[in-house]
Amino acid sequence: MAAYTLTEKAIILRHGDDVAVLKEGLAEGTELQFNGKTIRLLQDIPQGHKVALNPVAHDHPIRKYGQVFGFASENIPAGAHVHTHNVAIRDFDRDYAYATEVKPVETYPSEQMRDFMGYKRLDGRVGTRNYVLVVSTVNCSAGVSNYVAERFKNGGLRDYPNVDGVVAITHKGGCGTKWEGADFHILQRTLAGFAQHPNVAAYVVIGLGCEVNQAVSLVENYQMIELYDPKQRPPVLHIQESGGITKTVEAGVNAVASLLSRANDVRRTKQPISEILLGAKCGGSDGNSGITANPALGVAADELVRYGGTVVIGETTEMYGAEHLLTRRARNEAVGKKLVERIRWWEWYTKTLGAEINANPAPGNIAGGLTNIYEKSLGAIAKGGTTPLNAVYQYAERMTEHGFVIMDTPGFDPVTITGMVAGGANVVVFTTGRGSVFGCKPTPSIKVTTNSRIYHHMIEDMDFNAGTILEGESVRDVGLRLLDEIIEVASGKKTKSELHGMGDEEFCPWPVGPTV
Repeated sequence: MAAYTLTEKAIILRHGDDVAVLKEGLAEGTELQFNGKTIRLLQDIPQGHKVALNPVAHDHPIRKYGQVFGFASENIPAGAHVHTHNVAIRDFDRDYAYATEVKPVETYPSEQMRDFMGYKRLDGRVGTRNYVLVVSTVNCSAGVSNYVAERFKNGGLRDYPNVDGVVAITHKGGCGTKWEGADFHILQRTLAGFAQHPNVAAYVVIGLGCEVNQAVSLVENYQMIELYDPKQRPPVLHIQESGGITKTVEAGVNAVASLLSRANDVRRTKQPISEILLGAKCGGSDGNSGITANPALGVAADELVRYGGTVVIGETTEMYGAEHLLTRRARNEAVGKKLVERIRWWEWYTKTLGAEINANPAPGNIAGGLTNIYEKSLGAIAKGGTTPLNAVYQYAERMTEHGFVIMDTPGFDPVTITGMVAGGANVVVFTTGRGSVFGCKPTPSIKVTTNSRIYHHMIEDMDFNAGTILEGESVRDVGLRLLDEIIEVASGKKTKSELHGMGDEEFCPWPVGPTV
């Protein structure tokens, strides 16, 4: 049977770890030389999965990334496949040590600032795209909103080459919920965030007329204005007042048409990359996510912060078990405690609904080598780099702090990214080990693979390959190349999902309460 040094075929994340992660699938009997001893694989182990480096006794903790991610549910010998069949999850004490590991950011001097070509808006923010939106207040107006947007497809924007598209922002809510309740406020905040996003040149609001989420209430509560004239309200249409579907569609088409020439007049200009607000997301993760793509994105995130930019991560449920590493980076105790308060809320919320916060990963994650939520979280937070945690935001809240921040979101990809975009993210980087094809208009989504196999297998959908780290390229070099890609996309380079036209159906606000 073949014999190799351990580092040829596997990666150890931290000194003292109990497991290593395989760079490729290895057969039973393969021998790995490590610290003067031979580890013989006791069964076939797939790529991205873990092999025990030393025996772990029943009930003893198991470490990866230098952190506990589970407990042995049986005696685990060296060379064994370490996964769901022999790892138990249980709560354990975590020292939050608020603000004890804050590292000052070494910012770049102004003369070294990098630029991108963006759309400067009247409120001072900068967009990376130039869309017109048709915003539906309720599911009952979703069809009409789609009909309006469809009239501008298939050559309908031929005379407006500087407009990226007309997109209907539709959803399944807006009624059957409590007036001024949690769902009401989240939906309004999310819709307002999209309508007034820096990637949006203009928008029209369409409602039915009798829904809980009234268009007038939305406009007034969030001081929504006509983006070219702050003294004017945006066009607002109601199907019932307009006289039905046909009349509302025609009125909506006319309203959009009246906005297109002004939207088309906007031009890209040179802007500092400090105006990039990057949403960092992982989905369809595998055992390599925390080794390649996420750490590389963390390098890009740190560099962007050094230039004065902003990076946000979400998925509070996928920080669980690793949140103590983030609270230590909080710029002060108050920021750290705000994150812990959200963790406690999620424990209460999932218990109340008969779910479990640790009922994760998904089947695809498990097949890719992730054993439980603690392991997944340890790899997921690597997307946020190493700079201080400056703020923790509510879902879809507008983000105003620069640097590294967190937004409280669930782990489900479209819900998370919808919240980030509503908060102002003008570029998204989405790391994936299993292959996600996510798009999200009006914000471009850069797909980064954790391994070369998925990159080449899904080359028409993947934008960037971080799997070269497994082949010897340094995490830092890959991260710096990724930052270059982010800047190019911010300047107008189309992502693969944009080339496919993906992103019209992914608007998905977080529904936290009951539908009645």
